[in-house]
Amino acid sequence: MPKVRVGAGVSTQPDARVGAIEAAAAAREGLAGGPADLAVVFASGVHLAAPEATLEGVHEALLPAQVVGCGAGGVLGDGRELEDGTAVAVWAASFDEGSVETFHARAVGEDDTAIDGLPDLAGGGALLLLPDPYSFPTDRVLSSLAVAAPGMPVVGGLASARTLEGSSALFLGDRVVAEGAVGVRFRGIDLLPCMSQGAAPVGPELTITAADGHLIHELAGMPALEKVKEVVGALGGRERTLVGEGLLVGTVIDGGKPEYGPGDFLVRGLLGADPDTGALAVGAAVRPGQVIRLHARDAASADRDLQRALDFGMVALGGEPPAGALCFSCNGRGQGMFGAPDHDAAALDAVLRGAPTAGFFAAGEIGPVGGESFLHGFTATVALFAP
Repeated sequence: MPKVRVGAGVSTQPDARVGAIEAAAAAREGLAGGPADLAVVFASGVHLAAPEATLEGVHEALLPAQVVGCGAGGVLGDGRELEDGTAVAVWAASFDEGSVETFHARAVGEDDTAIDGLPDLAGGGALLLLPDPYSFPTDRVLSSLAVAAPGMPVVGGLASARTLEGSSALFLGDRVVAEGAVGVRFRGIDLLPCMSQGAAPVGPELTITAADGHLIHELAGMPALEKVKEVVGALGGRERTLVGEGLLVGTVIDGGKPEYGPGDFLVRGLLGADPDTGALAVGAAVRPGQVIRLHARDAASADRDLQRALDFGMVALGGEPPAGALCFSCNGRGQGMFGAPDHDAAALDAVLRGAPTAGFFAAGEIGPVGGESFLHGFTATVALFAP
């Protein structure tokens, strides 16, 4: 029977090349002698002073056919999270069937309105995308991909660290790329995305009755600001404390269900309000008839949401652990959100029964909600590879 074999390794060695060799050698052990068709590399600390040496070490120890990766504020793997300092995580996979194609995409043309270098999207599959947050229009590209390849999952995260010279640190083959985005096109390989948005719903569901662009003018026939004040005023003590840390708006992307759960809402920030008109500005395009619900950041909800998403993934895999997983966790999670180290990495290790996993703390996470992929914040996006 065709198999997917995955290995992962993490090293905190202070020498970039030596650390990369150590992590890549650990990843190689999971391939059971198979070829490394793909290596994904996340590197932080002194690796960003000499990223070419890091890639040299990965190639020396693993001989991968293709490599992508990026600079990171912190990495995760082996059930632990290294949120700062020097570390490198290497994830490697061998595929008996299907194919992988790495790519480098860039914004080109007047006002960077065109994108060059994206792979052919025909034939289904999935994308891994690792953009530079300063030189790549990720939101716009994801919107275009939703039209060009509807239903295709896109997972990944924004690079969260740069080289000592201040340029982007994106990895492609044996090169360090200074702009755009790198990624992988998967064909004939089962990739299952899981999303934890890290926010708790509060108050009732509300229907938008007047909206324009990113502005909500009316909710349930009332001025939007007035309705939100009414909802917040009716909250209990704990929920009111949560929204005091910042109010969010969750919008339903795929409507028509009798009821909506955590995975149905695209959670975005409340950007502002106009007391004269009662309009609210939110971080997503909205339309009349769309259902929303207020949300707030909450560690307990983030924990439950991640457990729920991973449990759902395990059920979808027939109860068998995946061959491996990639995780993209927000750099606002970690100890800052949960008050203890290793939360997301430990949860993956427990629920996925030790499946080889690696990832990084991203400056924004990419994953699907309601069948369309978006750029998120404070989320953990996980890509499970079927065994």
